[in-house]
Amino acid sequence: MDRNWTQSTRVASLHPTVWAIGVAAAVLMTGSSSAYARAVSGAAALGESAGRPARRVRLAELVSALSLGIDLGFDQPMEHVLRQCLIALRLGEHAGVPEGDRVAVYYTALLVNVGCHSDAHEQAKWFGDDIAVKADKYAYGLNGAQSALATIRRFASGVDGVAAKLRLVGEFATSGRHELDAMIAHHAEMARRLGEDLGLGHDALAALDASYEQWDGRGWPGQLKGEAVPVAARLASIAEFVEVAHRVGGCEAARDLVRRQCGKQFDPRLAELFLQQADAVLADLEAASSWDTVIAAEPALAVWLSEEQFDEALLAIADFVDLKSPYSLGHARSVAELAAEAGSRLGLSAAELRLLGRAGLVHCFGKLGVSNAILDKRGALTAGERERLCMVPYLTHRMLRQSDALRPIGDLAAQYGERLDGTGYPHGLSASSISLPARVLAAAHLYQTLRESRARRDPLSPAEAAAHLTAETRSGRLHGPAVEAVLSAAGHRAARRMPGPAGLTPREVDVLVLLARGRSNRDIADHLVISRKTVGNHVEHIYTKIGVSNRAAAALFATRHGLLTPEETVPV
Repeated sequence: MDRNWTQSTRVASLHPTVWAIGVAAAVLMTGSSSAYARAVSGAAALGESAGRPARRVRLAELVSALSLGIDLGFDQPMEHVLRQCLIALRLGEHAGVPEGDRVAVYYTALLVNVGCHSDAHEQAKWFGDDIAVKADKYAYGLNGAQSALATIRRFASGVDGVAAKLRLVGEFATSGRHELDAMIAHHAEMARRLGEDLGLGHDALAALDASYEQWDGRGWPGQLKGEAVPVAARLASIAEFVEVAHRVGGCEAARDLVRRQCGKQFDPRLAELFLQQADAVLADLEAASSWDTVIAAEPALAVWLSEEQFDEALLAIADFVDLKSPYSLGHARSVAELAAEAGSRLGLSAAELRLLGRAGLVHCFGKLGVSNAILDKRGALTAGERERLCMVPYLTHRMLRQSDALRPIGDLAAQYGERLDGTGYPHGLSASSISLPARVLAAAHLYQTLRESRARRDPLSPAEAAAHLTAETRSGRLHGPAVEAVLSAAGHRAARRMPGPAGLTPREVDVLVLLARGRSNRDIADHLVISRKTVGNHVEHIYTKIGVSNRAAAALFATRHGLLTPEETVPV
């Protein structure tokens, strides 16, 4: 992304062995091309040639919308993060933070927990419900006996049977603890890397890098303490926990929290200032729309994105959100690409193509509010679990609808699960209420989903996926022309698997793809018919070559280099 447009400007850990945010964004590349990018670029050119001005979107709107998904991932009501941003800004004003530094405070408060989902797959594996385990920090704190006990109670809670629990204990003792502890040193880097991709300035990036450091030096990764922790990070730390305490127990509960953590987690000067100014800092937080207030509070000159910058930012965030599960890596960009190609075959207008591609990128943002205990479940889903999955498009719409610029995208994205006969979700719309772009999006999403593996099944072959869509058309659930366009677009796509990025050998590419999908070294060894030691050596070489240190980062590298898209095409 062009940096000229920007302003000069422990994801909270429950316990060192519990919570670690991956460094997946360590390789956020922007150089890969896609049919989606080519399609929307062509659409933009058509629109501009027709004399229509390019529409611009504020960065604050995009980041604030993403923050609503962060709320979902921590089992907090929407606008929790928006309110913590207001608290941080108000406390910073009382502390005399210069106007120029308020940009760092603003974006740090909004993005501090943005990486919370990147290792949700591992969290669910060890502790059951990853969303519940993240929410525990507000009840038990970051350190201490209560936090440790909460951790112990949740361990293996997602596993049934004594034998299975014992196996998990053994696996954790031999490798799991080391894996989680290793990720703790990198969890803030994810937020920083997304900040880089969004073009934030040095001060904001430095604060995101230190988001989980504590005043007493007992934070994560534990390299900074006291005044060495950027003030934006110190303000965001207080604001995050104060917002929950105030919402649950009122002003006095917020004061009690700050007194307990003064000189420990919190900067004592800022803590004392909050105790003096708590009434003013917390005043009227619920009186008006937090969304409108936060957007209006963006410091200095607002950051506006051009059409191209907006597309790049959406693509970066879409890849970021897809890290929620190893089974969804690259899903959004593939759906956006497929839908844009299909839409062009149906003769959609330039404006419709651009909207369709963007809706493809955002359509699964709502999965941030679904536990990986459901997303990655190997057995059959219960009725309640299926219902939660059906909430994804609704939650996506809830994230996007408050922004005038993002609402049209959310309106379209929310329809990907609808069906012409009224049996779809989340609203059971009938054919007359489902637009042609929405019909294309529904077909593209279903095709891509069937072509991807899931914990409960292997991926369908191109022919099997095409047969399924054809059957859905015959039953009156999917739109025939939309399905034909999607299958045609899928059949004509060239293989996008790039040979040997970063000097990887073909075998290392094979290992990387399986690793990105969440497979263990043993599974990879069995699949490729090689020894576990050989797999370990390959993984070490892969990490060195691509410059990462964990699975999430390697997964994003694989996604960005097109290694996860099937090479097969549908016979035409």
